[in-house]
Amino acid sequence: MPADPVDSAREADPAAGIGSAQIGFAMERLRSQQNMPAALGAGLVSSALGAGVWAGITVVTGSQIGWIAVGVGFLVGHAVRIAAKGIDAVYGVIGGAFALLGCVAGNSLAVCQLVADQEGMAFLDEVVQLDLALIRELMVATFSPMDLLFYGIALYEGHKLSFRQPGAAEWNALLPGQAPAA
Repeated sequence: MPADPVDSAREADPAAGIGSAQIGFAMERLRSQQNMPAALGAGLVSSALGAGVWAGITVVTGSQIGWIAVGVGFLVGHAVRIAAKGIDAVYGVIGGAFALLGCVAGNSLAVCQLVADQEGMAFLDEVVQLDLALIRELMVATFSPMDLLFYGIALYEGHKLSFRQPGAAEWNALLPGQAPAA
């Protein structure tokens, strides 16, 4: 969970005697900048990009490199934070969910490519023929306990990095009656 925005506001200038009304005003200004559609769009696009990278590296190397999950979580978390400017907990949930989705989708796409190669089919032909039951069956067959570790890391990174954490200068600019930090 990110640092509490109210504590961050008080830490911006502890000697300023920041009151609850000032913090409430600043929080409302921050919340007015949040953008849920941007969070969902950035999460979806970055998740798809991460899935493609995951699948591509897995196919090229011939093995699953779990640390790519860290990159997927990092990518999704940063994309959601930059696009959405979210400070509320829901943005962490969005980042974590899309990071996990990116890992699972990347793993699924890699399995599809490996099956297509074995059967001498084009990748898109293999993807078009898949149904959810077959995808689940393939994921179970290729599952490793290490997958849980890396999926968990991606989920954590996606969650943790999705929050906007204003610095002292931004808090000072947002708080009424505060001089901007030098």
